[in-house]
Amino acid sequence: MRVVIQRVRKALCEIEGRTVGAIGRGMVAFLGIGKGDRLQDAKYLAEKLVNLRVFEDDKGKMNLSLAQTGGEILIIPQFTLYGNCRKGLRPNFTDAAPPEIAKDLYLKFIELMKKRITKVERGEFGARMRILVDNEGPVTLILDSR
Repeated sequence: MRVVIQRVRKALCEIEGRTVGAIGRGMVAFLGIGKGDRLQDAKYLAEKLVNLRVFEDDKGKMNLSLAQTGGEILIIPQFTLYGNCRKGLRPNFTDAAPPEIAKDLYLKFIELMKKRITKVERGEFGARMRILVDNEGPVTLILDSR
């Protein structure tokens, strides 16, 4: 399981012009699910995201976590994180989990985050989404459960 996170001032997810998820200060998590990923991977990344110290303390150091700041999270499913571009000019997605498995793990990941974070918003699995991100810092990190 792979996630790209961005620390944000605000972010939102639109589908066909309507807002389906919006947050204030916190993080956006673009979540990709690969072949062989399990619930254990989701638990590992959920715990990591909640406690990852990417927010600044009063001295300007990245020393505070999402849990400590009361930050919000917008979780976006993104199978393209498993796109392989090594050969040719068109990415292949053979390393991404099949949709039925990926959707189940995506929903379980959201439930895990809801147990730890007050405001959890999300995109829609399989939908064509427009994501508006006001990245703060900028801070962008990539985490992998393997």
